[in-house]
This record gives sequence, structure tokens and C-alpha cells, in this order.
Amino acid sequence: MPDSSQWTTDEAHPTLLAAAQQLQDYFSGQRHNFDLPVQPAWGTPFQRAVWQALQRIPYGRISTYADIARDIGNPKAVRAVGAAIGQNPHTIIVPCHRVLGANGSLTGFAGGVDRKQHLLAHEATHA
Repeated sequence: MPDSSQWTTDEAHPTLLAAAQQLQDYFSGQRHNFDLPVQPAWGTPFQRAVWQALQRIPYGRISTYADIARDIGNPKAVRAVGAAIGQNPHTIIVPCHRVLGANGSLTGFAGGVDRKQHLLAHEATHA
């Protein structure tokens, strides 16, 4: 993660305003896909590949860590995929909540498994 000590704040930045509006639309059930420039300047090439794969999981659908590993062409990297998902800098927008364990279990989520369950239920309701 980059050093943020020199960052400036701009509450009127167009990308932040768009993100706020799109998240509002998502939670009201009116948005299924985000249209934001999410190109993090940090992360390894492997992590960025995982984050891109997450964006290909359709709204209201689920995937597994093994599915993501296969999708990025590294089927044995299931644990590394889990670690990369844990570093996802754009939770919800890059939908890591749509990834479950191989047995369908609600495995870890930075916001807590209860929130992961809520997001999945929200998408199932509005799909």
C-alpha cells in the first residue's frame, strides 16, 4: 500500500462523488455494476489479476477461490488468491463478497462475515 501521508483531500472530487452516488444506487437496488476508474497503483501483478477477476463475477452470482485461481490461469494458487482478495482496496465495487469457500461456506471478509451474508442477500433480492 502506498504512503498516504502526503495525500490531499478533495471532497468534491468527481470520482468520489460518482462513487458515493453509485454506492447509493447499489444499496437502493438500482445499480448492479459500477462504472468507476478502479486501477490501484499498488498491489502486485498477481493481486491486480485477482481483483480484475473479481470484477467479472456477475451481480447476484457467486464464485469460489478455486474458480478465481483457474480464471487467472494459476489453478494451484487458491490460498494466494484468498490473500489477494483480503487486500482488495475497493470492497463492494470490486465484489470480493461474491467469493465463497469450495464447500459454499462464507469464508473471511474484511467487513465481517455477517456483512458478506447481507451483501449476498441484498444482491439475491435485487437480481
